[in-house]
Amino acid sequence: MSETFVVSRMGAMYTPKLHKHGLHKPGFVVAILMLLMSPSLFAQQHPILALGAPAPDFALPGVDGKTHKLSDYASSPVLAVVFTCNHCPIAQVYEQRIQQLYNNYGKRGVAVVAVQGNDPKALTIDELDSSDTSDTLAEMKIRVKYKHLTYPYLYDGDTQAVTRAYGPQATPHIFIFDKTRHLRYQGRIDNNYRVEMVKTQDARNAIDALLAGKAVAVDHTGTFGCSTKWAEKAAMREVAEEKLNAQPIHLDTVDAAGLKKLRANAGGKVTLISFWATWCGSCIAEFADIQDTYRMYSDRDFDLVTISVNMPDEKAGVMRMLQKKHATSHNLMFATDDTSGLQAAFDPKWQSAVPYTILLGPDGKVLYKTLGSVDLLELRRKILATVPAEYAGFSKYWAAE
Repeated sequence: MSETFVVSRMGAMYTPKLHKHGLHKPGFVVAILMLLMSPSLFAQQHPILALGAPAPDFALPGVDGKTHKLSDYASSPVLAVVFTCNHCPIAQVYEQRIQQLYNNYGKRGVAVVAVQGNDPKALTIDELDSSDTSDTLAEMKIRVKYKHLTYPYLYDGDTQAVTRAYGPQATPHIFIFDKTRHLRYQGRIDNNYRVEMVKTQDARNAIDALLAGKAVAVDHTGTFGCSTKWAEKAAMREVAEEKLNAQPIHLDTVDAAGLKKLRANAGGKVTLISFWATWCGSCIAEFADIQDTYRMYSDRDFDLVTISVNMPDEKAGVMRMLQKKHATSHNLMFATDDTSGLQAAFDPKWQSAVPYTILLGPDGKVLYKTLGSVDLLELRRKILATVPAEYAGFSKYWAAE
């Protein structure tokens, strides 16, 4: 990334509205200056491992609870190390292709190992707009269970020492080593993330050549996917969080007619509606997670409406809670003390307590509904399966386990 691009981008994003959002404060300005002066933004600091170089050593924790070492795979005639992650939609659609490499070539002794090398602390929340989780080891275990993945999946997000040694530029990025553990191919797995458009099987071609004792004809290809999230980017996350937390919080009232309109959801977006109250402990416990869900997907065709069922004269307390939780969503509260009547206006079958959470499609179709605490992963997966995506395969990934 060039210096000119970064400076102009930062100016466009932040300068015009600094005072409007309170971002002229010293802490924010210092963070901006640190970003602008950071050499990591202006120069390539993470070179790719050179062809012919020996495989950098590693000893990394896996999702299976074991530590995996380079030496564990010494007997394999070929070693493929794939740098990938949870959050990137391109990496997601390659999960099953990595699994197929592991299954197909494992029978011939080839070792296929995946490494998650992103620093989770360097991810901003809006970069999770295509995922149910982030990139921590605990969340990697969730993904493996959800998608029934069996290949070794290792974590290097804390130090990134191994990731820096290999230099992956994007997820996924594959490195293939011969029997002597010298690099013979690095780049993409195949030529297109849309499986129906794949024409060249670059990684398979390289493995086949090495197994046959031949030179790899094409030993380097470009990669495509989400860029590696290096630890240096953590300062940018802090800036993004400060900007989010500086946004104004609004609270309006809603009557029966407004609730009926909300239930119809004719606005064209997938809409999550969360009914809650300040006196409801389980509501407060999940409130931050629901707000995080909104922040993750707010750049897509998704909206969140929170509705407090507190009495109208308790508005000040509701507002304090919304401010404490940095609730940047569309926030409402019941306009009258006719709680049962307002509940019936939204859902005649709802005659009980809060939290009450419902996810509606653009046509008002119920996609998810629960009385009580939400299953956060199930909810997020329903959202991801429903909100429009540029490529249908991204949505299909979440529609099927």
